[in-house]
Amino acid sequence: MSDIKLLYVDDEEDIREIAEFSLEDEGFELLLCASGQEALDRITEFKPDLILLDVMMPGLDGPSTLKQLRQLPSFEHTPVIFFTAKVQPKEIEHFKSLGAVDVIAKPFDSMQLPHQIRSIWEQHHG
Repeated sequence: MSDIKLLYVDDEEDIREIAEFSLEDEGFELLLCASGQEALDRITEFKPDLILLDVMMPGLDGPSTLKQLRQLPSFEHTPVIFFTAKVQPKEIEHFKSLGAVDVIAKPFDSMQLPHQIRSIWEQHHG
């Protein structure tokens, strides 16, 4: 199976590092970004298959970043997974209404993260 090109956006460096460690040998080609703006600046060169997007970030938060990504040609339909501690059913429903294909809860299990992402990817591309 070929690598999934995953753009991961999170303002917390330690969480990015844990996710990177968790995903790097699991069939993901990663681009890590520390902000929504960095993701917007770098997305066209990377052309991700899937985007993992933190919800709460300074500046452009996850929902605002998603809104701007959707305005870029060729990223209108790129699947986005929100990554957040806000996982009450109404919150998840809201994130999906914004266009996310799913939500992964923080804190996350680094051993399970690759499987969670791959499962969501397979459901979306089933």
